[in-house]
Amino acid sequence: MDRRTENEGVKLAGPVEFSVQAYFQAVARTIPQLPYSSIQQIIAVILRACEQGRTLFVFGNGGSAATASHMMCDLSKGTAGNERRLKVIAFTDNVPLLTAWANDAGYEHVFSEQLKTFVQPGDVVLAISGSGNSASVLEGLKTARESGAISLGMAGYQGGRMKELCDICAVVPSDDIQVVEDLHHAIAHSILTAVRAVLQVPPKAMAASAGAADD
Repeated sequence: MDRRTENEGVKLAGPVEFSVQAYFQAVARTIPQLPYSSIQQIIAVILRACEQGRTLFVFGNGGSAATASHMMCDLSKGTAGNERRLKVIAFTDNVPLLTAWANDAGYEHVFSEQLKTFVQPGDVVLAISGSGNSASVLEGLKTARESGAISLGMAGYQGGRMKELCDICAVVPSDDIQVVEDLHHAIAHSILTAVRAVLQVPPKAMAASAGAADD
């Protein structure tokens, strides 16, 4: 029997069906509570960094590491194709370097030590953490602050300790880490969409539009 045909008769009933529906209901309930003002402020900082030729550094652990890499890919490739290009680096992608710093300096320094090599005053650091309490993320944010970089964050729960280390922190108000990670992805895609929309407008057209608005 064709396995696809065989599986057509399989139904998810009882606790399984309920848990699937309950999960998506939890996501839906959280969406209206997202910190939209903070997200817009993060977008403004990233756009200003692009205008000034600054670099955006992104990092996180576990699922947040995947979000950081995904976000770097989107913002780098997804906004290209015009005169202005956003420079983005994800500190989650160089496995040999990550493991070298973890082995020699301790895992809590894997992001801070990379930052010390690259970050310049005025650059932007975006840290991602579900709990907001990851030691490596906190150390990275401390280094960013000491280096004169602008610190952005995406967290969950109540923001954890990283909230106080960020200039702007978008906190997903949920105690469910899966919901937090899903909505971090959604926030990242909303940032991409907004940044791409601005960068794809030719600078001359933007200047003309701004001039017309001042008339």
